[in-house]
Amino acid sequence: MLSDYPRGIPPKATAIVAMLKDNRQVSRKSQAKARASFLSACLDCLAPLAPGRLNCHLRVMVEWKITPGLTEYDTALAAMEARVAEIHAGTAPELIWLLEHPPLYTAGTSANPKDLTDPERFPVYEARRGGQYTYHGPGQRVIYVMLNVGVRGHDVRAFVQQLERWVIDTLGEFGLTGHIRPGRVGVWIERPEKPLIAGGNVAEDKIAAIGIRLRKWISFHGISINVEPDLEHFSGIVPCGISEHGVTSLVDLGLPVTIEDLDVALRSRFDGVFCAPTRKGSDE
Repeated sequence: MLSDYPRGIPPKATAIVAMLKDNRQVSRKSQAKARASFLSACLDCLAPLAPGRLNCHLRVMVEWKITPGLTEYDTALAAMEARVAEIHAGTAPELIWLLEHPPLYTAGTSANPKDLTDPERFPVYEARRGGQYTYHGPGQRVIYVMLNVGVRGHDVRAFVQQLERWVIDTLGEFGLTGHIRPGRVGVWIERPEKPLIAGGNVAEDKIAAIGIRLRKWISFHGISINVEPDLEHFSGIVPCGISEHGVTSLVDLGLPVTIEDLDVALRSRFDGVFCAPTRKGSDE
């Protein structure tokens, strides 16, 4: 691919290729790091030739997987951890994995035990991701995002903002305006038809949760978007530690949307977010 460009492979990348050819002198760990450096060097080469499309060539390397039915949480966690190791080793491409779980609660690294108000209701799993308590269940699309943040800018904050933008752009496909609120993780929908909350503010309900973990700069865990889950199931926790706001779903908002419809929107909006240049420190 790089041979199609007038500048060819940059010198840094050429040196890395030469090093990788001599496997006797390079450890497996060093090879993995070299592959990441190669991609980074190639990005540096391509950027001036295609302004505004810095990461677009990476899209061909992202696999999309949809698992039908309900996937047990332990099964999904083990699969994610295995894939993260493969991505880091350079033996598998990045992955966007779409699935549903049976009813369960997960506890993030900041979870407060007091926020688990009904611990006997559903199984509870230690997720070891960022965030607090979250519900997963049928009718909710879970999007596990296994991307190499190292070759996408080494900027965790910018990466989370990309995830937020992806959700907001996807909801826009259905005529919804999602909001990001300081101090409240996730994506929120204003509910002007509901009574005002304390302070005279418009009520807001959460429609999507976001929580990730990085291992060697590879992300896993990710996003959940409520399509048509049983919203009463959220009552066994204080979702994300926020008690003054509720939860909603696409169907709860009166939209006849299926999970398959959401999948199409997610796919169509992915490139527009993750193919854009990474902008460090952006508050957008």
